[in-house]
Amino acid sequence: MAAEYEKSDQFRGARISESDLSGLEVRDCAVDGLKIVDCYGEDVYVGGQFTRIVVNDVDVAAYVQGELDERQPERVLARGAVTPADYQAAWDAIEAMWAVTVDRARLMPQSALHERVDGEWSFVETQRHLLFATDAWLGNAVLEQEAPYHPLGLPSSGMPADVAPALGLTLDATPSLDQVLAARSERMTSVRRLVDGLTEAELDRVCRRKPADPYPDHEYVVRRCLGVVLGEEVEHHRYAVRDLDTLARS
Repeated sequence: MAAEYEKSDQFRGARISESDLSGLEVRDCAVDGLKIVDCYGEDVYVGGQFTRIVVNDVDVAAYVQGELDERQPERVLARGAVTPADYQAAWDAIEAMWAVTVDRARLMPQSALHERVDGEWSFVETQRHLLFATDAWLGNAVLEQEAPYHPLGLPSSGMPADVAPALGLTLDATPSLDQVLAARSERMTSVRRLVDGLTEAELDRVCRRKPADPYPDHEYVVRRCLGVVLGEEVEHHRYAVRDLDTLARS
């Protein structure tokens, strides 16, 4: 069985040379300053959020972002939203985007929608995560709801294990797609109501809550929280479509 290292800093500043790293998987890690030099391989995958990534002395970050934006124009709308009208247009596009993808998913075997591809979340788990993201950044931080978290919500893997039960989350639940989509529909309606009533003053309002206790004690402004919700929607849609394509080929 391959060795596993979790929440470790033992590799910070390390130098690995003349070693076989075939099949190495680095997930949810800080990689600022990471260097891979004079290495070779036929199949290397890199995914994440990078402001600068250099491949053989060429910074490819802008090229990658441009390619992704061309494939998924909703990313541009979500990232560039500034005015209330911008947020409304971005949410219009996100609603339409997911409607098409959910219709596609319903045509697939139910078992496939619970299947993970290369260790990533299944389609149902992705919907559960987006449910949590909306509850945290909108229901809790922006709307200050008394009980914002739906029990089917699924936080990121980096959240401490004891936090989920405290928020009322049932991580080991095995809901059907319809059960999760029913909850998602309620949350997406909440976002619709918010963006339809947005004003410049509301966008710049400082929230009195943070998304959840583990989040840092920073200033959370409505436009930032709403931007996170939009960003989560478009990025996880990309992952979901990628994995549906893989499942459809299998």
